[in-house]
Amino acid sequence: MNPGKEGQITLRGLPRRLVSDELLDELSVTEAVSACEAAGISLAQHLVENNALTALEIANLTAQEFGVPLFDLDYLSPDSCPGGLVDPLLIAKHMALPVSFKANRLQIAVCDPTNQQTINEIRFNVGATVEPIVVEYDKLKAAIEVYLEKSEADLSDALGGLDEIELDNLDIDSGESANDAGAVTTDEDDAPIVRFVNKLLLDAIRRGSSDIHFEPYEHRYRVRFRTDGILEEITSPPINMANRLAARLKVMSRMDISERRVPQDGRVKLKLSKKRAIDFRVNTLPTQYGEKVVLRILDPTSAQMGIEALGYEPDQQEAYLHTLHLHQGMILVTGPTGSGKTVSLYTGLNILNTAERNISTAEDPVEINMEGINQVQVNARVGLTFAEALRAFLRQDPDVVMVGEIRDLETADIAIKAAQTGHMVLSTLHTNSAPETLTRLLNMGVPSFNVATSVSLIIAQRLARRLCTVCKQPFHDVPQNILEEEGFESIDIPFDDIEIFQPVGCDKCANGYKGRVGLYEVLKMSPAIATLIMTGGNSLEIATQAKQEGFRTLRQSALKKVAEGIISLEEANRVTRD
Repeated sequence: MNPGKEGQITLRGLPRRLVSDELLDELSVTEAVSACEAAGISLAQHLVENNALTALEIANLTAQEFGVPLFDLDYLSPDSCPGGLVDPLLIAKHMALPVSFKANRLQIAVCDPTNQQTINEIRFNVGATVEPIVVEYDKLKAAIEVYLEKSEADLSDALGGLDEIELDNLDIDSGESANDAGAVTTDEDDAPIVRFVNKLLLDAIRRGSSDIHFEPYEHRYRVRFRTDGILEEITSPPINMANRLAARLKVMSRMDISERRVPQDGRVKLKLSKKRAIDFRVNTLPTQYGEKVVLRILDPTSAQMGIEALGYEPDQQEAYLHTLHLHQGMILVTGPTGSGKTVSLYTGLNILNTAERNISTAEDPVEINMEGINQVQVNARVGLTFAEALRAFLRQDPDVVMVGEIRDLETADIAIKAAQTGHMVLSTLHTNSAPETLTRLLNMGVPSFNVATSVSLIIAQRLARRLCTVCKQPFHDVPQNILEEEGFESIDIPFDDIEIFQPVGCDKCANGYKGRVGLYEVLKMSPAIATLIMTGGNSLEIATQAKQEGFRTLRQSALKKVAEGIISLEEANRVTRD
C-alpha cells in the first residue's frame, strides 16, 4: 500500500480485494491498513479481533487472491508439527506455525503469505526452503499457543539438558563493553544473529563436535561441524549474512571487527552451569569471498576423563603410567594434527597434578586451563618462544615440564637437558610412528647419546571412530584369506575368535559411529634400542628390535580394536593404511 497523490493509501492485494468484493468499504479498509501498520500486526488479525469479518472469510479470500493453498488446522495434530526447527521467538513474533518438513522444504501456516520478512527470517533460521500456506487466524493463534507450550516442555531434551540457558542470554565471556576496541552493541536487528550463533554453539556441544567452521563462498555460505573427526554441513544461511556472522563471532572473541585483512585469534568462554564451562579457540582467515571463522571446542572435562577412557591396551597404559611417575626422563607424543595428542598430554598432567609437584607448561596456544598448573602462552612476536619459556622454567624449581611442541634444535636441546637433570619432560613431535620419532631427533642435530639417555617413552597415536553399540551388525563368515591379507595374523588372536562388525546407523549415532577411541604405538626405551641409536641404527632397525620386545604398531592396535568389535575394518583401513 503506497500513498496516493493526496497522501491517501493506494489499496493493493487483499485490501483492494476486500473493497472490490464489497465486503468492506474503502474508508474502513484504509483505516484498518493504517492501524495494522501502526500496531505491527497482520490485517487478518486486526479484522478478526475487531469483528469486521470472520477468520474463515479472510482466509478464503487470502488464498484466492494470492493463489496459496488453504489449510484447516483442525486436521493437524500438535504432535505432528516438526519440533526444534524454527526458533520459538520467530514463531511467536511472526505468527507462523511449522506444519511439515520434507526434502528440505518447510511448510508454515500463516495468515499473510506475502510477508517476505517472515519467510526470509524463518528460511535463514532453518536453512531450508519455506512454503507458506493460509490458515484461519483464530485457529492459528490457538495452535501456536499449544505448540509453544510443548516446545517449552521439550526444551531440555532439545538442548541436551541445557534447559536453564536461554539462547539470547547465554553467559558468554565475550569481553563486550563500551570500552572494548571494536566492540559493537547488540541491537534488535542483530538479535537473530546472536541467537543463531548461540544455537550453533550449543548444538555443537550437544553433538560432541570438536570444531565449527563458518565458510563464505561466492554464492553461498555454509556452517560445518567436525564430529568424530568427520566434517558435516549443518546449515547454509543466506550469503548476505556473512559479514554479520563474522562480526558477531569476532566481538564474542574480543577481536577487532574493523580489521578484515589479516588473520586474528581469540577465545570465548561459555558457562553452561556453575560447575561447567566450555572454551572456544577462535581463528579468522581472510578468504576471497570474506572471512572464514573456525572455532575449536575445548572441553576441560576431556583432560579429566581418566586414562582408562582413552583406549590404551593394558600393557600400553601400564608403560605410560610407570614412566609418568619416574623422577626424570622424557615422554614424547607424536601424530598428525587432530590425533588426540593434547588429550593424552593433559591426561598425564592431570595424573601428576598434586600439591607436591611444581608443573609448568609452554603451549601455543593454551587450549585447556588446568588449575594447579602454571601454563604459559608462547608469543614469538615478543620473544617468548618455547626455548625461552623452557629456560625460565628451569629457574622456577620445576618437577614436571610440558612443552607444546619440539620444533627446532634449540628447544630439543633444552628439553633434553631438563630431562637429564632431574625433571620429567612431556612434549610432542610431528612424525608418523614412534620409531621415526627417534631418528627425527637425530636428524634435527640432537647427539645420539642424549637421545638414548633422555627419551624414556614414545607414544604415536591416531583417533578412530567407535562403532555404535546400539546398531552395529556382524559380518558373517569372513574368509580366512581376507583376514590374512588385512594382517590379522599379527595380533595373536585365533581367526575363529575374530568377529568383525560393520556400521549401520540409527537415531543414536551418526552413520553407525558414535565417539572416538585412540590407537597407539607405545615404544619404551630399552638397552638394546639405546645401543641401536648410539650405533647409528635407522627407524626400520629400531622398529624390528622393538617388535621383538613386544612393541605393537598402529596397524596392529587398530586390528585388535576391530577384532574386539570396537571399530570397523573400514575405519581401521582409513586411519592406518598408507
